Amino acid sequence: MRNVNWCSNAAAIFTCEKQPATGLRGMVVTNHPLASAAGAEMLASGGNAIDATIAALFTLTVVEAMMVGVLGGGIAHIRLANGTHYVLDGMCTAPLATGPTIYTPDPNAAPESMGTIGRRNAVGPTSVAVPGALLSWCEALRRFGTLSLADVTEPAIRHASRGFRVTPLLQECVSEAAADLARDAEIAKLYLPGGMPIQAGTRLVTGDYAETLRSIGRKGPDILYGGELGRHYAEHMAQANGFLRIEDLAGYCTVDREPLRGLYRGYEILGPPPPSFGLLHIIQMLNILEGYKIGVLGFATPDTLHLLAEVMKIAFADRSAAFADSAFVQEPIGKLLSKDYAAERRARISMDRALSWGAGEAPSEGAHTTHLTVADGFGNVVASTQTIRSSFGARYIVPETGMIPNNYMLAFDPRPGCASSVAPGKRVTSSISPVMVLRDGRLRYAIGLPGGLQIFPSVAQALSNLIDHGMGVQQAVEAPRLWTRGRKVKVEASFPEGALAALRDRGHNVAAINSVGGGMNAIQFDADGTMTGAACWRADGMPIGLGGGLARPGAFFRSDQKRPVYDRTGGVASS
Repeated sequence: MRNVNWCSNAAAIFTCEKQPATGLRGMVVTNHPLASAAGAEMLASGGNAIDATIAALFTLTVVEAMMVGVLGGGIAHIRLANGTHYVLDGMCTAPLATGPTIYTPDPNAAPESMGTIGRRNAVGPTSVAVPGALLSWCEALRRFGTLSLADVTEPAIRHASRGFRVTPLLQECVSEAAADLARDAEIAKLYLPGGMPIQAGTRLVTGDYAETLRSIGRKGPDILYGGELGRHYAEHMAQANGFLRIEDLAGYCTVDREPLRGLYRGYEILGPPPPSFGLLHIIQMLNILEGYKIGVLGFATPDTLHLLAEVMKIAFADRSAAFADSAFVQEPIGKLLSKDYAAERRARISMDRALSWGAGEAPSEGAHTTHLTVADGFGNVVASTQTIRSSFGARYIVPETGMIPNNYMLAFDPRPGCASSVAPGKRVTSSISPVMVLRDGRLRYAIGLPGGLQIFPSVAQALSNLIDHGMGVQQAVEAPRLWTRGRKVKVEASFPEGALAALRDRGHNVAAINSVGGGMNAIQFDADGTMTGAACWRADGMPIGLGGGLARPGAFFRSDQKRPVYDRTGGVASS
């Protein structure tokens, strides 16, 4: 049931900090203005949403290098103009030289931290998994795009070679990672000039990376997956005692996956299947919430917040049974998606008190990721989440390339005998949730965000904001969020204190934090063809919409004019 009076409650709680953009001919929403501009440039030049997506991603590897890179991994959810959905899995895999005993777990680390002695799975060459990002981007462009690889890498090359202005967010990320970055001369030279974090407003030039992008644009992904760039990378890894070898790069493959589908109050929700578990748990949570009149209960009321906290705890309690690469572990997907199972779980919820649903000992995930949402005027739409896992990944640069490797080995359990233990060739699992929502077969929303384990609860809340509370897309992505795995209910500061006090009275351990999840962005599609793009305050995101179009035929000539006739030499003949 839609609560059309949501604003009477929500407007008193939060005010949107950004403005949406609208357009009829295309929309690009990324977490950096220059990346959004790169995508819009592709659309304006006649390219489609896939062209724009790949151009924006390459640009993000320059201006948001702490979040995403060609040596990372991710998932693209693509909807073509004919209504066909593709999920292209370019997530990282464990190198062939790895195994369940390559790390020594740190006995003093919290279980969910996946900490190891010497942090060997978190920092440096021993933390690097086989990258899938570059190959998956190039495959998407080859299969569904219209422009060349040289075309879509050009904006990124321009910003790398000429430089771009550092944002306060980038400065914050550098400060947070400074101790690790200082251990590598190449990355410290860029981000710790004079031994101090680079300051916001500074122009940052990454010339080595510009040359790497030029080589990729000329020679394609094979330059990394078996070619000279890959050999250089593998040689460096061998010298630095890393696990990755040229055989890993040459043998890497992306995976086409059928999208997972669920229904919530008549809306069809589509997104990646396992080993990306985000949508599975979104559907699970919404299935339970479907038994309540959330719109009537209201936004950010004690009852609604209580229910959100309880369904999150249920999802995390079940997650431990389903958290692994499906090629290695059998998961109970059908059960978790079942409406009957949701009813069983719902029947146990008490509206009067918080319950214990189990700790859900799933591995932790990096919150430092990026997401973009892109649509063109032809009907193609892309929602894609990409990452190098932690901020600045493995926190060093491959010499002479400007490339920052991922640290995705941190996604595996360093303890042998667990569902997510390290195994050669095993694909990492994630909470990545690039989601699209249909109503009566027509696309209504495309949405996603970075944020590790906070991704799928944040998307679930945004979908409830849209469907239950009738919010517009800007309000839905900026609305305050809560998150819990069962120990503490972490809430953003703008929730009313009275509602939080009521949660405490029901037994929730409530703690205020600055933000839950990362920079969510989304596109809303209206029946008249209007697209509304929105980005939230939690990142540097910006929507850019394309309106207008080409001139009407004959618009240059007045009705009383005779059109000139041109001869073959270019001169004007008599008319």
